[in-house]
Amino acid sequence: MLIREAVPGDWPRIWPFWQRIVAAGETYAWDRDTSEEDARSLWMNPAKRVYVAENDGAVVASAYLTPNYGGPAARVANAGFMVDPDLAGRGTGRALAEHVLAAARAEGYRGMVFNAVVETNPAVRLWTSLGFTILGTVPDAFDHPRHGRVGLHIMHRAL
Repeated sequence: MLIREAVPGDWPRIWPFWQRIVAAGETYAWDRDTSEEDARSLWMNPAKRVYVAENDGAVVASAYLTPNYGGPAARVANAGFMVDPDLAGRGTGRALAEHVLAAARAEGYRGMVFNAVVETNPAVRLWTSLGFTILGTVPDAFDHPRHGRVGLHIMHRAL
């Protein structure tokens, strides 16, 4: 697997799984009907460093890295990750996460925060295995299509 910085031409290969994941409404607190134009602005924003994971030339996952806060707190990172659901469970998410954590450390970030991790998201196990802790949970904050109202974790890891 090759992990590299994304280029604008990668978006058409990210969009199909991005749209599928967000439309499912199970893991991201974004509008399930987000248009492709708005999705591209959210994900490929120039303020973010965006990565893709390729397997045999196909883009199978993507992540972004960005400051979570501004000003004197700008050394705390935030990131988002999406793996093509058809390829989940093959280590792609872990490899991409390890790459982004290393990139954040190299860029001088002191920590990483996830602001809204749906508590039923299987990725919670990945994040805790990579050293993230749950700082708190906002109860009943997310309307999950299968589980009803569930909490959103705020997670942190020092770098």
